Amino acid sequence: MPSSTIQVHDKSFEVFISKEKIHERIAELAEQISKDYAGLNPLFIGILNGSFIFASDLFRALSIDAEISFIKLASYKGTSSSGNVITAIGMDENIYQRHIIITEDIVDTGKTMVTFLPELLQRNPASVKIASFLSKPEARQHKIEPDYIGFEIPNKFVVGYGLDYDRLGRNLPDLYIISSNSPEGEV
Repeated sequence: MPSSTIQVHDKSFEVFISKEKIHERIAELAEQISKDYAGLNPLFIGILNGSFIFASDLFRALSIDAEISFIKLASYKGTSSSGNVITAIGMDENIYQRHIIITEDIVDTGKTMVTFLPELLQRNPASVKIASFLSKPEARQHKIEPDYIGFEIPNKFVVGYGLDYDRLGRNLPDLYIISSNSPEGEV
């Protein structure tokens, strides 16, 4: 059983969603995606770094043929979005008339997707859907809604299951939310 609170850098976090609930929900998402894309061989595009655990677990739970690739887009520094999306590793797959499922760790402001989607759509895929481990509707600044959502969460900073706080915490199997006892600061 995980500790109910942890320390990452200068912040305290408490368990928010257990690894058991996470794996149960991912199995449900994989089942739905497998039904929706039966016979279509979709290409999953994982957004690094945060989605690598979610993308891997979701991909392994599928019951259909599918392919996966990764691209690195970044907009976070510390606990807040920088507002600038940077492409660090590009995608070189031919996606013309392919069914694409973007896997994201979290859709909060929507800035990453609103920047990336037009670039992706210029390559004429057959369809594009977004599967996001987490969604923060209260933080949304752009009209971007994931098609497949693991969990909808409040506008609080979280760490674990692929999400980090200044590069630490991605390896935590549970999802932790910032504690009300955590030091004041940018969150």
